[in-house]
Amino acid sequence: MALDETHRQQLLRLARESIQRGLAGDKLLPYPQSALPAELAAPGATFVTLRIDSELRGCCGSIDSQRPLGEDLWRNAWASAFNDPRFPPLTMTEYPGIDVHISVLGALEPIPVQSEAELLRMLRPGVDGLLLRLRDSQATFLPTVWSQLPSPSEFVRELKRKAGWPGEFWSAELEYYRYTTESFGERH
Repeated sequence: MALDETHRQQLLRLARESIQRGLAGDKLLPYPQSALPAELAAPGATFVTLRIDSELRGCCGSIDSQRPLGEDLWRNAWASAFNDPRFPPLTMTEYPGIDVHISVLGALEPIPVQSEAELLRMLRPGVDGLLLRLRDSQATFLPTVWSQLPSPSEFVRELKRKAGWPGEFWSAELEYYRYTTESFGERH
């Protein structure tokens, strides 16, 4: 999905509104059924990343397109600010300093591989987001993580650790999916 600048700004405002409403109360408020263009009402999956002074302050998202893009963004902006288990809830004092970054995910593409070496050869650094799934457990890295983990082996090893597995873990039952994102933010 290619969003024009108007749609990007609408999504950024919607994310800010969700966070502001969360600061005014302590629960996720229902998504406002405002008149959004068709592109933002179509099913979509998003991740919302919050940073303060370039440091991560929250990041939550969806892998699958299960609800309208605007609603998915609304929920994930709130979750990034108030429900990321790595951080305490965002405070009113912190709010003016946050940088909101949105990633709209493309469709998941299975990567059929028989070995980790084959997976590493198929990955496109800087382009692919990667989802690892084993039964009910999964973990993902957005394509932006390549800037911190530029080698495919390091990228995959750290993603396994994020999932709670050893970095050398391999199982024939592991499923691999790649996806791309359309990413934009306030201060880039």
